[in-house]
Amino acid sequence: MTFSRITSDPRVLNGQPCIRGMRLTVRRVLDIVATYESRAEIRKEYPEFEDEDIREALAFAAANLDDAVIELRPAS
Repeated sequence: MTFSRITSDPRVLNGQPCIRGMRLTVRRVLDIVATYESRAEIRKEYPEFEDEDIREALAFAAANLDDAVIELRPAS
């Protein structure tokens, strides 16, 4: 899978994966998506974001995670 919107430059944020060369890391995008209640709210706070940026950041994160099984304790 290729990621046209994810960039990495050793001179920008120590080469962390960023969105379209901006100083906005994929990790920060994930945090934003988890924090804000809606895409409309995200767009209001980050008008430079495009829906495709968010989709690609999520796909990039998923592609870079291990499929390890993590046991969780049962809900009480």
